[in-house]
Amino acid sequence: MKAVEARDVVLNFGETPALRGASVAVAPGEIVAIMGPSGSGKSTLLHCLAGILVPDAGEIHFDGHRIDTLSEGQRSALRRDQFGFVFQFGQLVPELTAEENVALPLLLGGVKRAAALREARPWFARLGLDGLEQRRSGELSGGQAQRVALARGLVARPGALFADEPTGALDSLTGEQVMELLVSSARDQGTTVVLVTHDARVAAYADRQVIVRDGRVNALVHS
Repeated sequence: MKAVEARDVVLNFGETPALRGASVAVAPGEIVAIMGPSGSGKSTLLHCLAGILVPDAGEIHFDGHRIDTLSEGQRSALRRDQFGFVFQFGQLVPELTAEENVALPLLLGGVKRAAALREARPWFARLGLDGLEQRRSGELSGGQAQRVALARGLVARPGALFADEPTGALDSLTGEQVMELLVSSARDQGTTVVLVTHDARVAAYADRQVIVRDGRVNALVHS
């Protein structure tokens, strides 16, 4: 199990400050929800923690190692090998079947196709998607597509899963089902989860809520 941490992170987009000394530490296996108003910097903080953005100042650590000083190639490898991602609209590859989408992180990591698909298939029963393995994204409902995206994010047993508004495009009932599956699957694997949400019902699934305002983490709330 791996821990994730930001220390006094500053990031500006041109003249616009996005993060102004934000700090947060997520314990191994913990599920933390980042909340805050629009424009507060919560997604920017998530992207820094995930090694997508490099801060102007401060430090980002994963599993005890500083990652913001790594090269782009090294951070790409880290994201491929150690991190899983779930985005608001799933972002499935439309040309691939559902099972190929789930297997994609394994294929990118060098696992042979037959073995990657074998790893992917059990997720369909686990997430209530039996019979949908050969469907493409255009043939799936929003909730089904997001469950496929969740399986893709967890199939490689990442040290950390980063989820940006994972239920934002779903109705409330489907969103709750996706969150229940996300939390139970992550706990089964011991995966550390950092998720951004504006929905208090979604945040309630986390162990702890982190409130970001004006680019700073200024409140910690236990669920």
